[in-house]
Amino acid sequence: MPELPEVETVCRTLLKLVEGKTIKQVHVLWPKMIKQPQEVEQFVDALIGQTIHDVQRRGKFIKFLLDDYVLVSHLRMEGRYGLYELTETYDKHTHVLFTFTDDTQLRYKDVRKFGTMHLFKKGEELLGEPLAKLGPEPFSSEFTVKLLKERLKKTNRKIKVALLDQELVVGLGNIYVDEALHRAGIHPERNASSLTPKELTKLHKEIVDTLQEAVDKGGSTIRSYVNTQGEIGMFQLELFVYGRKGEPCKKCHSEIQKLVVGGRGTHICPKCQKMKS
Repeated sequence: MPELPEVETVCRTLLKLVEGKTIKQVHVLWPKMIKQPQEVEQFVDALIGQTIHDVQRRGKFIKFLLDDYVLVSHLRMEGRYGLYELTETYDKHTHVLFTFTDDTQLRYKDVRKFGTMHLFKKGEELLGEPLAKLGPEPFSSEFTVKLLKERLKKTNRKIKVALLDQELVVGLGNIYVDEALHRAGIHPERNASSLTPKELTKLHKEIVDTLQEAVDKGGSTIRSYVNTQGEIGMFQLELFVYGRKGEPCKKCHSEIQKLVVGGRGTHICPKCQKMKS
């Protein structure tokens, strides 16, 4: 599933493609993707005549800012947007088509059909699901060491499980939690409330730095991720542990191991991330 760096890259490339375009028609070929409003016809009717003014990210969600509405989209596992000429044919994995007045077409493709779309009147998008309960952005002034400490000391969950919780801090998924924990020298099975002030300060720094480096590299292409212009991310070349089972640690040359934490495949260096009580 795309995480913060990948979604941020998608938003930036999407904005270049669709800013200022006005929607002339909308075709929904897989109605189950439309979660708000419940009636697909209302979704379609509301969007006709709307102009896209901005494309922003909130956590792992994409926000299309229109004249009167905000369209909130989640890519899930395989979702992908692309801009096409109206004359180009589309395949069976294309599920929503937004036709613009200039006869170009923004298409949403999703092999697994897990993606979602919610349409809200502007100003109401933060009042309900899926954005209402999201935690702070990792690059915001709100996400401080103090906040991280306060939230982690209240839980008995393993640190990896806690960091995957989007109410704690948004944007982190399996890849970047593994990477941040390795860089911070913290075992993913540590009890979150057991981290020392020094460890919390280090972890906070590595979360922010890892995500920023990944954004700068256009995200990580692990399986099928590409941005809206078909370009792969390059941060996978910088990964320390994720996806590197059996390979030598870039820091100490110990063999990278894979285990399961909270039901998620997890990569660690047993020497750099020694388990502590």
